[in-house]
Amino acid sequence: MSLKGKKIVVGISGGIAAYKTAFLIRLLKKAGVDVRAIMTPNAVKFITPLTIETLCQHPVAVEMFPEYRYVATHHIDLAEWPDLFVIAPATANFIGKIASGVSDDMLTTVICAARAPVMIAPSMNSQMYLNKITQGNIEKLRAAGYIFIDPNIGEMACETYGPGRLAEPDEIVQFIKKYFEKKKLLKNKKVLVTAGPCREPIDPVRFISNRSSGRMGYAIAEAAYEAGADVTLVSGPVEIKPGAPCKVIPVETTEEMYKAVKKAFGKSDFLIMAAAPADFTSTSTSKQKIKKGSSKGLKLELHSTIDILETAGKSKKAKQKIIGFALETENGIANAKAKLKKKKLDLIVLNSMEDTAPFEGDNNKVTLIGKKGRTEPLPTMSKMELARILIERISRLE
Repeated sequence: MSLKGKKIVVGISGGIAAYKTAFLIRLLKKAGVDVRAIMTPNAVKFITPLTIETLCQHPVAVEMFPEYRYVATHHIDLAEWPDLFVIAPATANFIGKIASGVSDDMLTTVICAARAPVMIAPSMNSQMYLNKITQGNIEKLRAAGYIFIDPNIGEMACETYGPGRLAEPDEIVQFIKKYFEKKKLLKNKKVLVTAGPCREPIDPVRFISNRSSGRMGYAIAEAAYEAGADVTLVSGPVEIKPGAPCKVIPVETTEEMYKAVKKAFGKSDFLIMAAAPADFTSTSTSKQKIKKGSSKGLKLELHSTIDILETAGKSKKAKQKIIGFALETENGIANAKAKLKKKKLDLIVLNSMEDTAPFEGDNNKVTLIGKKGRTEPLPTMSKMELARILIERISRLE
């Protein structure tokens, strides 16, 4: 994978491993990358801006408001310029600031305004890296879509041994190359994603729904966009916003979702049905709010909704791929395989209820099941990480 012509901003925070960033920049320049650099005030105590400027062949941004220099909205210009941000080294302090939304220097301010993906290469003492607060900040950022280049295990400058050693410059370059390779996985493909719950009205105030947050579907839409796809997102009512540019079709009821999917599916290469449409809807909907009334309670008559996934499976063309999700409380693998076969799916994602509930949280644990019955259990991870793995697997479906 060639990096020629790519634009990358390298951020340097204040750690002893900052000297390695000079080698990283040199490797990126040799690969044809246009590199700009931002340094924190602490970073310049470890390596001089002159060294970095010489390697980048561009001025280095350090101060938010340098004297004798026009800056205006320079931080926004830097935030909008690159194809990718790479922060190496990233200290525990820097990671904590980004996780908390702190923007008190040029680097943190630019990252807060960044449009391009952000890669973070941690570098710190092992105890700092393993600290629960640091790990919590890392997980928070992973869930928000930040990409981490895991540190190596080795000897530290403080003469301790363990995880926290900055990845080597050539390893970081290879990681960057693999990232851009993934950008081509679904290039020129149209991906239709559904997300969130549906609401089936009982009266103008009440409705039947479920606990789906939509986070998994939104993460998949973002990962599909990262892979180069043209993404359409059919979304039930949720409290989150897309993390990437895509066409969003808001719906509320299962019938509305069915109609939106039916209309868009014919032009799509992939349908990823991560939504949780209702299985049942009320036979009749009251035009007025139903009063509490007598102590006898309320009886609702329900009937089944249309099965969106099964209907799509019956109409799919030879080259179209359909991916479904399943949530089972018993006989998970067997029930998921039966669903995959019945609904003519190419892949099914079985949510686990064992270690972490798939609702509302940022993490998930799933098992991928293919058409030939092959199962691939995945460990608990952030929904964003899972979405990227899922997109990679989907791109290889035959």
